Amino acid sequence: GKWHMGVNCKSRRDHCHHPLNHGFDYFYGMPFTLLNECQGTDDPELAKSLQDTYWLYTQMIILSVLTLLIGKLTNLFPVKWKIIICLAICGLLYFISWFSSYGFTKHWNCILMRNHDITEQPMNLEKTTSNMLKEAVSFIERNKHRPFFLFVSLLHVHTPLITTEKFLGRSKHGPYGDNVEEMDWMVGKLLDVIDKEGLTNTTFIYFASDHGGSLEAHRGNTQLGGWNGVYKGGKGMGGWEGGIRVPGIVRWPGVLPAGKVINELTSLMDIFPTVVHLAGGVVPQDRVIDGHTLLPLLQGTVQHSGHEFMFHYCGVFLHAVRWHQKNSGAIWKAHYVTPVFQPEASGACFGRGICPCFGDGVTHHDPPLLFDLSRDPSEANPLTADTEPLFDTVTRRISKAVEEHRKTLTPVPEQLSPYNNIWKPWLQPCCGTFPFCWCDEENNTA
Repeated sequence: GKWHMGVNCKSRRDHCHHPLNHGFDYFYGMPFTLLNECQGTDDPELAKSLQDTYWLYTQMIILSVLTLLIGKLTNLFPVKWKIIICLAICGLLYFISWFSSYGFTKHWNCILMRNHDITEQPMNLEKTTSNMLKEAVSFIERNKHRPFFLFVSLLHVHTPLITTEKFLGRSKHGPYGDNVEEMDWMVGKLLDVIDKEGLTNTTFIYFASDHGGSLEAHRGNTQLGGWNGVYKGGKGMGGWEGGIRVPGIVRWPGVLPAGKVINELTSLMDIFPTVVHLAGGVVPQDRVIDGHTLLPLLQGTVQHSGHEFMFHYCGVFLHAVRWHQKNSGAIWKAHYVTPVFQPEASGACFGRGICPCFGDGVTHHDPPLLFDLSRDPSEANPLTADTEPLFDTVTRRISKAVEEHRKTLTPVPEQLSPYNNIWKPWLQPCCGTFPFCWCDEENNTA
């Protein structure tokens, strides 16, 4: 499915970020992310506000060139042809420099790979659902006689909400609901294969989302990004509950009882140590591992999550910290940074398309905004020293935890820097002769 981590570092074929260079033995899916641009019908989604700014500057350059040209031809004011030509060439180069990154996203980034080979460029969205499902089923059938780890990262419930014709219009919740129904059907198909192959009681299955609903995702007046219930904020907002609190569903009939509900905070970082535990391995001892195995909690041998503190980042910036106070059961959340909503009371960043992590798009809080999530899960009423007797004690303890946490961090190169996000032709995955990249191996094979 969706890998979303990219492919190359220094050359088109080094594949340093590829799944097969990070412990996986087999890969089929999309190495980048899924965007409206992949469909080519909705508004651009990739750095929309940045694209709007680039296009505004391009229009200003065009207007300047036309003004000088008209002035020259009508003798309204003296200007040298050299200046007009230089400005026109600079404008053209400026347009090419940014449009090459954003204008050809569908062709460059919306691709499918099997292991190291590109099978579709650009990908055929109408067939992606069936292709992903066939690959996952085939993987289970090939590996049913030995232990296997299958990670399926679905393209569903993500804009542009690719939905096959069979499921269009089935839900009363519009395109998003249709997409959820198809995802449910796909998960059901995978569970059917597990059952059919007699693997039900020996297979640990974990289903979860990577984040809350995207509030800014709209098509006209239609909400495309899900709903976060009572929780504030949404996807890409640092620390607000609506962006990070998701349910998890576990199935293992041979070991875990059905129908059990656990109201304890865990993390997707727990998947790694859980899988290592299941496989009889030991997590690396040369670094701090932020996750904890879920098995003791799921089996009831412990009653509380191993996470006393959780640190919520937006990019490389720490936005909020959660403290699950074991002796009292209280769950405190301190926000050091929050996004500036546009419009102010909207609860989302509609003006920008996505909330920024730093700069003029965020507000810094000192002292932090403090909430007691056990009493105020909606994060509607920030506490103060006047309204909460424990305010100073809690904020000091959380501040100390942040200090201890930062000592465990090892600096690494910034993957989300502007330089790493611009298009680099020498790194572009391509089937065929660059820049004439096109292939459809899926249909050729079929």
